[in-house]
Amino acid sequence: MTTISDNELLTRVGRGTPTGDLMREYWIPTCLSSELKSDAPPIRLMLLGEKLIAFRERSGRIGVMDHRCPHRCASLFFGRAEGDGIRCIYHGWKFDATGQCVDQPNLPADERFVEKVHAVAYKVKEQGGLVWTYMGSRAEAPPFPEIEAFDLPESEREIRVHQRKCNWLQALEGDIDTSHYSFLHMGSVKSEHVPPDTMHRFNLIERAPRYHVQDTEWGTMYAAWRPAEADSLYYRFSHFMFPFYTLPPDGNFGDLVQVGIWVPMDDTHCMVFTIFWSKRTLGMRVLRDGNPIPGCVAPMDYLPDDGSWFGRWRLAAGPHNDYMIDRDSQAADGIYSGISGLATQDQAVTESMGDIVDRSFEHLAPSDRMITRTRRRLLMAVRAFKDEGVLPPGVDSPQYCQGARGGAFLAPASQDWHQAYLENLDRIVRPLSTTRVAAE
Repeated sequence: MTTISDNELLTRVGRGTPTGDLMREYWIPTCLSSELKSDAPPIRLMLLGEKLIAFRERSGRIGVMDHRCPHRCASLFFGRAEGDGIRCIYHGWKFDATGQCVDQPNLPADERFVEKVHAVAYKVKEQGGLVWTYMGSRAEAPPFPEIEAFDLPESEREIRVHQRKCNWLQALEGDIDTSHYSFLHMGSVKSEHVPPDTMHRFNLIERAPRYHVQDTEWGTMYAAWRPAEADSLYYRFSHFMFPFYTLPPDGNFGDLVQVGIWVPMDDTHCMVFTIFWSKRTLGMRVLRDGNPIPGCVAPMDYLPDDGSWFGRWRLAAGPHNDYMIDRDSQAADGIYSGISGLATQDQAVTESMGDIVDRSFEHLAPSDRMITRTRRRLLMAVRAFKDEGVLPPGVDSPQYCQGARGGAFLAPASQDWHQAYLENLDRIVRPLSTTRVAAE
């Protein structure tokens, strides 16, 4: 059981909290690159409990900084975009993308001290269609992680984003919990309903998998396994990678280039970015007759962006309308949950736990081994960083996750599970070369 004190340690992310300080050692995604237009008004960002603004100068340079003007603390969100910076509307002080004050027009020329005024601003990088920032205390930012999905060609890269109104960890844990797939997402689907040539039908033939779980250089991994045909096993592999990444199992291991990023906005909200290769092979999505599995595929419709701190990327289906649950479909076993869309189904259950789930109420089972292992791994890293200054995994080792890949495959029942993983890793497709090469 996760104690109340451990839960508090894992879920609080503000500046000065152990987990929040650990996360600030990494590059953190803030928004889509497309959300920032050159010489356009700033947008509000909430990130690790800090109220920030982001803007793009006319030159293309991006600023991510505290929303408070360092003069009198008026919000720079209301600032004027002026080519090479943002100008506070209160007294006209202007700041460039680095936070440096460049003009103080309300002061006589001989009384200005622009060189001494600097807004709190963070280092910025654009990669993989996202804007990233480093919020830690280092003079030089750490190297950027070499995660495969971040380097996908733009023409083959897709990004989905949505906000969840719950703590980052309970949202993330849904992505490393494999047995819920056969119920929440596929509970009304029978194995005879799906194409007979898909190996993923074994999710429906045996809905109670067994597990192998272990710590890794990048975090944790699991292999959920089920009996298949001809003395073989059906494996689904998934990973947690520090500080908030997941590699899902929903697809074919050979080409499932995809990463989930569960970014804490504050203690009770998170932004979820999913980056994936458009040419990957997905898991079950259609029935034997070629029609979509009911409730599986649904558009991600959003509420209008209202410009507030939590106003971006909110799904139209939410707690205010019970996630548009269709009780008739649920009762008729058309859609097991009655909720349409995989992301919305996940969102409904993780948000229903409360803003921060009280884990002392849980009764964890063998099916939760990956959850407990990941919490323990996080707790150990947070305490080591807090008490001994030990850097968490991957901060200074950008290749820390090179051996990680999620997805499913069949392997001989007589073969060791980890050996099967390594052999399949040697045969994966790497999109940057579009050839099968040995895993590095």
